[in-house]
Amino acid sequence: MEFDLKTIEALAPDQASLSAASKLTKRSSWPRLEKNEQQALIWGECQGSGSNPYRVVIDTGDHGYKCTCPSRKFPCKHTLALMWIAATAPASFAAAESIPEWVNDWLSRRRKTTPPPAQSTSGAAAKSIDEAARTDQSAAVEDVAAVERREAAQRKRAEDTRQAVSAALDELDQWIADQLRLGLSGFIDGSSDRCRRIAARLVDMKATALAGRIDEIPSRLMALRSEERPDAAIRELGKLVLLAKAWRSAPDDPELKRLVSTSETREQVLANPDARQVESFWEVLGEKIESRRDGLVSHSTWLLDLKSTTPQFAVLLDYFPASAGRRSNAFAPGDRFDARLVFYPSRKPLRALVAERMGEVISGAWPDFSFGAAKDPLATHASYQDAAPWIADCPLMLPPGAILVDDRGTGWWQAADDPQGIALPIAGAVNQTLLGLDLAATAALWDGARLDLLAAQSGFGRLDLS
Repeated sequence: MEFDLKTIEALAPDQASLSAASKLTKRSSWPRLEKNEQQALIWGECQGSGSNPYRVVIDTGDHGYKCTCPSRKFPCKHTLALMWIAATAPASFAAAESIPEWVNDWLSRRRKTTPPPAQSTSGAAAKSIDEAARTDQSAAVEDVAAVERREAAQRKRAEDTRQAVSAALDELDQWIADQLRLGLSGFIDGSSDRCRRIAARLVDMKATALAGRIDEIPSRLMALRSEERPDAAIRELGKLVLLAKAWRSAPDDPELKRLVSTSETREQVLANPDARQVESFWEVLGEKIESRRDGLVSHSTWLLDLKSTTPQFAVLLDYFPASAGRRSNAFAPGDRFDARLVFYPSRKPLRALVAERMGEVISGAWPDFSFGAAKDPLATHASYQDAAPWIADCPLMLPPGAILVDDRGTGWWQAADDPQGIALPIAGAVNQTLLGLDLAATAALWDGARLDLLAAQSGFGRLDLS
């Protein structure tokens, strides 16, 4: 049972498939679950909407799989669900006395690096060396043809996906125009239903990642005061327009594909020779955990590069079904470690994977970053918006300042010794013990309207604010 949730997430074609798979992990959905440890096989029958169950078989050694459902996603939700059960409840699989004929049929039609199941010779004579050679040559020819067919099918699927996404963006443009024509007030009041309908339409047209982003717009708007919502709605819709325009100009761009349709797998990112790699000393600034409307939980862990002369950030992004409950974290705020990070291709690389971790966790103060003469707290945000205006959360390292609360109860970060009185509003409630405290530096996320505090350095040491 060589599966874990990280592997399953990496194999999933998109988050929608992962969410659908989580609903099929109940034992009642699988009247048959069996395994053959000698052949490293698991298989099962999943009861769908039809009279006959879907048959799923998985090779746990090389993660090969086969499902009889008609889904065009690979692996499908049934396959992911069977992997999920293998990872979380391996005892659900009964040891099979024999391998079913349909499983053996699948094995006989796929080539593996390991020997195939033993077949009874029933007294048949062994093949001659010449016959074996001719058989191998014939198999090689068939393999070349099979590879060509697979590559042709992949190109066809990629072209079909591109055309579907292009049509989805046309519908999105029309939808945005309709919202503006009908008025922002009506859009804000009905954003939940309106965004859900267009998001469902985009999922059908393979713009899955973009659909998830649109589905989260209502929660972003409702988190603001009523007078701030119209401006925020314009920003959100404007980012969608820019993202759609960018995708049309470069549909094969990895970052744009990731934001509009599907993301690369972990293995693809690590194997990319052009991916940015940074080996440094990192501190865990904090984490941001959000429940999404699609049933998934987004878990962002923000890191700070302590060897850089200017503030450099990275984020480890993970998704898991809300039904799985809170998962244990690999890192805790304040942890420091040596590691080599590989970044997803992007105009402003932020999302990364830990490729290799070295050394032990230690503590200490942040470097004395130079913020420049102007000390503009939003200079980094402006730089990110110029390069990638569709970015939602921008990490900032704020210069010396303090946290205050106005008479409405809204928290503000106030720059120290600033004649212009620069102040930025803070999302959520503010810990009263922080009021008026001198902060040498503060790490936060800025979404264009609110600061989401992560951590700060003060005369009392490091403060965990996430």
